Amino acid sequence: MYNIQKINNDLVYVGASDRRLALFENVYPIPRGVSYNSYMLMDEKTVLFDTVDASVASQFYENVSVALAGRKLDFVVVHHMEPDHAATLMDLLLRYPEATVVTTAKAAQMMEQFYGAKPVNLQAVKEGDTLCTGVHTLVFTMAPMVHWPEVMMTYDSTNKTLFSADAFGTFGALSGNLFADQMDFEHEWLGEARRYYINIVGKYGLQVQNVLKKAAALDIQTICPLHGPVWRENLGWFIGKHDVWSKYEPEDKGVVIIYGSIYGHTEAAALRLGTLLSERGVKGIKAYDASHTHASKLVAECFRASHVVLASSTYNNGIFTPMENLMADLKAHAWQKRTVALIENGSWAPQAAKLMRAELEQMKDITIVGDALALKSAMQPSQEAQLSILADQIVASL
Repeated sequence: MYNIQKINNDLVYVGASDRRLALFENVYPIPRGVSYNSYMLMDEKTVLFDTVDASVASQFYENVSVALAGRKLDFVVVHHMEPDHAATLMDLLLRYPEATVVTTAKAAQMMEQFYGAKPVNLQAVKEGDTLCTGVHTLVFTMAPMVHWPEVMMTYDSTNKTLFSADAFGTFGALSGNLFADQMDFEHEWLGEARRYYINIVGKYGLQVQNVLKKAAALDIQTICPLHGPVWRENLGWFIGKHDVWSKYEPEDKGVVIIYGSIYGHTEAAALRLGTLLSERGVKGIKAYDASHTHASKLVAECFRASHVVLASSTYNNGIFTPMENLMADLKAHAWQKRTVALIENGSWAPQAAKLMRAELEQMKDITIVGDALALKSAMQPSQEAQLSILADQIVASL
């Protein structure tokens, strides 16, 4: 059964959602699924913006056929060659062999890498090139490393719509409501938008800033991303979130506590610190067990908050494995501009704080507040005063 939806009089959503996939990119848990967005412009010439992942191919082909309603497909704009958006391209072209593929030269090269051949009809475009489809004029703008080197975006200057590739996307399948203003986005979707951005694009903050500068020069009234809902209201708020994230600035002034604990003693000290912070007026404290919380969530939370407490057991004379993995993820995503407090544990030779500090020193603009609290097996009553001092220092730095 086809399932299409009008965005405006001449733009139709023809994408589909997948609720069966457990791991996006075989890495990131997506308990709410994911949408693969594709859009059809119905002008004097018809234009399909991107294809979809192979998992929803059958739905997609039916949607395209119904949207075209017997018309031929003139153009397929390929913004991004990642298979979740381009896996179905060559099969689509078997169905619509007259269609011309419009993309970047780099994407055309990748087509040979993925498919072993380029499309027969291919038009490579560069920054500022245009395509007139009748009433509509499409303007192409390059967005390299957001988050692959071949990426571009398209601005429809007639409807003032930005087809933004993976930018402004989010995890989560669509359930009928296509537009962000039809949802409680801030409370139900923002966390997944943050987790999507930080983990998929977060390393490339400078490149995102370059694209945001381009976007600022355009009159954008609608944003059509490749994942998640379409934006037609409150665009400035959502763009502002990406501006903060891509500058590596804290989104919220607050404290996140992440602990790696083997038998619960490190956890107990970390949670005691949370109570001491609460007694000093700190609100919105979040605490996470690194062994039971996926790293993508932890990395996103570390980007969100201004202050992070890292509490780790010593394991094989190193950092406890889940915390060690988190440190590697933070470094890989260029985490910076944060204040960090440390807690370590080790029954005979605590090492975790020293090793975590060494990792943090390789990151940019990380301030370590106070002295690390060092436990030997378990926190002793005599260490309550030291933990209280650490809580005071964190509050003072807030």
